[in-house]
Amino acid sequence: MLEIRRLILLRELAVRGTLAAVAEALNFTPSAVSQQLSQLERETGTVLLRKAGRRVQLTPQAEVLVASVDEVLDTLERAEARLKAAATRVTGTVRLAVFQSAALAFMPAALRLTAARFPDVRVEMTQREPEEALRETWARDFDMVIAEQYPAHAAPHHPGLDRRDLTTDAIRLALPAESESLRPVGSLASARDMPWVMEPRGAASRHFAEQLCRRAGFEPDVRYETADLQAHIRLVETGNAVALIPDLVWAGRSTSCRLLELDEAPRRTLFTAQRVAGAESPAARALREILGEVVTRNNT
Repeated sequence: MLEIRRLILLRELAVRGTLAAVAEALNFTPSAVSQQLSQLERETGTVLLRKAGRRVQLTPQAEVLVASVDEVLDTLERAEARLKAAATRVTGTVRLAVFQSAALAFMPAALRLTAARFPDVRVEMTQREPEEALRETWARDFDMVIAEQYPAHAAPHHPGLDRRDLTTDAIRLALPAESESLRPVGSLASARDMPWVMEPRGAASRHFAEQLCRRAGFEPDVRYETADLQAHIRLVETGNAVALIPDLVWAGRSTSCRLLELDEAPRRTLFTAQRVAGAESPAARALREILGEVVTRNNT
């Protein structure tokens, strides 16, 4: 019988790419991870890892083992979910990854409702960028993620994740108030010479914003980069920049920004995702239902 803990280390290496990343994720030392994987090779009588410069690569035999480990972990996750579903009370922990604007708009009410209705459910919330969080949920670092998808920019798909749409929100051009305005702007095209604030390169919102500007006939002058949309808002409100802002960020707050409708009326989609193997978890199911209720209230 192969040692399951060593098999899990092999899977972690397949997911995270380096011995150092595995060690950091599991609170091991890199040498301890290496020793355990060497022991697994002796147990299997098979070469599982090959040197590739300073890194190691999994052999085809190792990939076969990793696929089997995924099946075992899915089976255990389903078994745990079914066991908790058979209980008379809803209990359990949900590790949730969420991006900033969704955390501000949805989570205070969702956490209050969860605590009131399901006092034995523990929600652990961590802020993550959506694309990173989707991968980490697939990798089993989180149980659920609230993520986003911009028009014409599909969010990454990972096998075994169940997605459910929560809502959509409009994306509009945020401009300084008339008293703070850098110059009159009546359309996206007329903002061509304005300074812009956007999220860093690689973010879906950045790709969407740049493509929208290019279709309007100009390359945006991106002077400010930050993943913090609250910083975007302050830069716009103080007359330092313009930005493309989704409506969700205005939930629960007022602003002096002028919001200009865009010709294409683009909308962003917000959704939850969790592993299919954990779909029967009563705690996760309860949180998903509450999130849907909170979103419905916000939209009415």
